[in-house]
Amino acid sequence: MKKYYSYEDFRKDTNKLIDKVREFEAEAIISIARGGYTLSHAMAEGLNIRNLQSIRTELYDRECKREMLSLFGSCDFNVKKVLVVDDIADSGETLAYVMEYLQQNFPDVVFKSVTLFYKKTSIYEPDYWVNEASAWIEFFWEKDFI
Repeated sequence: MKKYYSYEDFRKDTNKLIDKVREFEAEAIISIARGGYTLSHAMAEGLNIRNLQSIRTELYDRECKREMLSLFGSCDFNVKKVLVVDDIADSGETLAYVMEYLQQNFPDVVFKSVTLFYKKTSIYEPDYWVNEASAWIEFFWEKDFI
């Protein structure tokens, strides 16, 4: 089963996330490419954070899961609080891997994870999320520009 996620839903949910994370007072945002790009850009605007960086992971080829997760790129921080943004915690493997990588490589930085969707079967629960997913989510940015 698939569920289409529209821009209007995204706009409403992003504003909810912005309100939730504001108390954390993040100084930077890391976007997990590609799924986190749209959300992290919107959150950076809403929170007035100019320090927006990204790392790329690969775990899925379309809807097929790979055997191993790969991480590409690196980040450079001179801050203490960072939001790590992705679209969904599906299996949770991507977020778990990225969060562990960041905490090991930047032990003096506090990282908080943010997603639009969280599946209860995920091995990793984000610090902030707004929707529980029970189906495959087809995001507007994946469908509307094809």
